[in-house]
Amino acid sequence: MDSPEGSRLEQLGLPPVLRHVSMVTLLHGWPGDAQRWLDGVLAHTSAYDYEALMVDNSGKPEVSSWAAGLEPSGLEAERLRVITLDPLEGWAQAANHALEAAAGEVVVLFDPGVELKGDVAGPLLDALADPEVAVAGAFGVRAVGRIGHFHAEPGPDVDAVEGYVLAFRRQDALDAGGFDRKFRFYRLADFDLSYRLRDLRGGRARALPDLPVTKHEHRLWEALDEEERERLSRRNYYRLLEVWGKRQDLLRQ
Repeated sequence: MDSPEGSRLEQLGLPPVLRHVSMVTLLHGWPGDAQRWLDGVLAHTSAYDYEALMVDNSGKPEVSSWAAGLEPSGLEAERLRVITLDPLEGWAQAANHALEAAAGEVVVLFDPGVELKGDVAGPLLDALADPEVAVAGAFGVRAVGRIGHFHAEPGPDVDAVEGYVLAFRRQDALDAGGFDRKFRFYRLADFDLSYRLRDLRGGRARALPDLPVTKHEHRLWEALDEEERERLSRRNYYRLLEVWGKRQDLLRQ
């Protein structure tokens, strides 16, 4: 909601119960994608102490109407939260609101275009049980020769993790300063956070390529024309190089 201090969170329901893991996504429209993501979380995460947290950064009535119509029952109702941002934020700052609001010791941030086909939380929690692992996910990259020249890398050890499925300890992310709010567009904000988390205590990034997930259309990318994609991506690329471009020590050996 608007206030003299800027944006604040509008929370639906009671204050959260502390959880082991928060399954989180940011909504910028496309409630059908959100429903598919939520269905997968509810179907495949019941073995864990979890919450499903959705942060609505869309400002779109069709999203708020969909969220208001959610009617989970029993334990599912206790585990589901929706937070609405007003005014709207850039992508990174919206993700920071999610970090602040999350009740889980571990946060798994998803693109809402990702569909869970099986147990995703378990392997990620197992990976992060290793104190040397700072960040984990389904899709990793390796920087070849220098940071900024990225190639897909199956892992297990990678340089950074893509934001389709991005898991980390919540307190580590807060200690690292969260996402860089200058990334108002989503691209490379995931790599920046990966480097922040690794740099915090010298941790590693781990890819789990066999996680049971399916990537569907990436709406924030597809919604833009080619010129706008290039403009926003270039701005984020230069920001990434400004912060991390000389950090050869972060290249996977």
